[in-house]
Amino acid sequence: FRSISVVDLVLEKMPVSITLGLWSTIIAYLVSIPLGIRKAVHDGTSFDTWTSAMIIVAYAIPGFLFAILLLVLFAGGSYWQIFPLRGLTSEGFENLSPIGKALDYLWHIALPVLASTISAFATLTLLTKNSFLDEIKKHYVMTARAKGLSESRVLYGHVFRNAMLIVIAGFPAVFISVFFSGSLIIETIFSLDGLGRLGFEAAVARDYPVIFGTLFIFGLIGLIVSILSDLMYVLVDPRIDFEKREG
Repeated sequence: FRSISVVDLVLEKMPVSITLGLWSTIIAYLVSIPLGIRKAVHDGTSFDTWTSAMIIVAYAIPGFLFAILLLVLFAGGSYWQIFPLRGLTSEGFENLSPIGKALDYLWHIALPVLASTISAFATLTLLTKNSFLDEIKKHYVMTARAKGLSESRVLYGHVFRNAMLIVIAGFPAVFISVFFSGSLIIETIFSLDGLGRLGFEAAVARDYPVIFGTLFIFGLIGLIVSILSDLMYVLVDPRIDFEKREG
């Protein structure tokens, strides 16, 4: 229908979806892991209680509703015109300096990334907290403390590696969930021309080659992310590398 190969069409739309999925996953991990560790250390305190309430409320808000709220508040809907309403770049983007291009890109991507990340905080934060709580109660932690090690050395030198295994195992699921579930809705609301919108338009038009092409790309990305997750296992805990164990 478009006089262009499916590969070229998918490659043309892919950067938008990759941008949303990658930035959302990175931000979710950068916020959730330190927050989950702090909640585990201060388990049962007021800090743990009100942060749990906040992230559960954030998890309960649908992504599309939060995206519309962001547009109304910060994109000139009814209140402030702080962020742009649509697109990934401004007019005259090519004429900007490298720093100007980076700032313009971050300016455009801020609201879509925030809208697609909001629901990922709760799962990751509570998973990190529970993993740390399970490890903190084990005997090797008490032994490390008895030897006089500082609390930070105990947490980040001993507990961190073991507790992070289950969090790293969830990396593919977090990335794929953001990439799949948020791409269509977020791209439509913020007028971003990505893979989610391409697949939806192809399904409506019954453009089967494009539908199969987008499904193939989604599956391929899922496999690649799973492989990266396995490699991160080894980096976090070298004991998983069975070749070194046998040697």
